[in-house]
Amino acid sequence: MGTDTATDVFETHRSVLMGVAYRMLGRVTDAEDVVQDAWLRWSGADRAAVRDPRAYLVRVTTRLAVDRLRRIKARGETYVGPWLPEPYPTDLAATVPDGAERAVLADSVSLALLVVLESLSPLERAVFVLREAFGYPYADIAAALDRGEAAVRQLAGRARRHVDERRPRYDVDPAERRDLTERFLAAAVEGDLDGLLALLAPDARLVADSGGKAKAPVRVLESADKVARFIAAVSAQGTPDLSLRPLEVNGGPAVLVLTAGRPDSLLQIEADHGRVRAVYIVRNPDKLTALATA
Repeated sequence: MGTDTATDVFETHRSVLMGVAYRMLGRVTDAEDVVQDAWLRWSGADRAAVRDPRAYLVRVTTRLAVDRLRRIKARGETYVGPWLPEPYPTDLAATVPDGAERAVLADSVSLALLVVLESLSPLERAVFVLREAFGYPYADIAAALDRGEAAVRQLAGRARRHVDERRPRYDVDPAERRDLTERFLAAAVEGDLDGLLALLAPDARLVADSGGKAKAPVRVLESADKVARFIAAVSAQGTPDLSLRPLEVNGGPAVLVLTAGRPDSLLQIEADHGRVRAVYIVRNPDKLTALATA
């Protein structure tokens, strides 16, 4: 198998490998590093002996991601303020024609789910991602992780129970979510307190991730009143050279806020029954780099 063929095969599966690595790590740069390491393993492998390149590459990527996640957790770093995943640009509407499949993929990469996945062990997270996001059979997951199938089923059950207990469930049509995003943003830009309160659910939450590198609440804000007043106060301060760029991240509509052409923050909402239930704001500059050209 020649070098060009090896490259072509790898590129065919790159998006799947990136999807696995990102869902495992919640960090775009780390996921890209894992995929690059997978390429190095692939380029140096005896590819003539590989019967199923996709299965081989997913197995390598999963193991590399598990190892990296273990190292990240072992460092035990303290994060300043609430943590959110690094936003990941997606374009599911263009790449996944089936609406039902698109909804499943969007849910599997949502910010809300990835926050919950951070509390799983590396092996539990790997099993959950491969099973729930990509639909792999237990036997294939067992082979990828070099574990027995019975052990993998136990890991899957434990991970699913953990996620079901902690993840918020939102039921909203994508078009309705886009409309709410636009109306919420308009009220936020105007500093319209009444307008914000009308859109927010009573128990709405605002989670802002700055990593201690930008101004943001250091705790999650709970209740529509607190969320609305915070956003209205920020709007009243005014920001020169502000511009807004709509885009899709993590399977849903979002808005990138730029000041003087540079990414300043990313805003995304979660909605349920016509009301905004959660507001996510990413202000950590390290997590906005990948969005500069999105």
